[in-house]
Amino acid sequence: MASSKEYLDYILEQLSGLDDITYRAMMGEYIIYYKGKIVGGIYDDRLLVKPVKSAISHMPTAKYELPYEGAKEMLLVDEVDNKEFLTGLFNAMYDELPIPKTKKRK
Repeated sequence: MASSKEYLDYILEQLSGLDDITYRAMMGEYIIYYKGKIVGGIYDDRLLVKPVKSAISHMPTAKYELPYEGAKEMLLVDEVDNKEFLTGLFNAMYDELPIPKTKKRK
């Protein structure tokens, strides 16, 4: 099941207090970037984030879920209605997230 554009718009509105939030559509789902780093994504109308230490400590009772078959588990964000929580979560995660690899041109 693909994610809806309405859910993406809702999450982007919840994250509107952060600068440089972008997304990329990918096979009916959406990858979420914060300052150029992948934080997580929207899969089947669920916000999932990478399970870095800061995210785990920010959400100690979060469930691990698969974004899609064959993928690594990610953390389900339940508090999507809380702008302050989401802003704090993304800010806490930023330093731990890997810098994206640059693609080499052929």
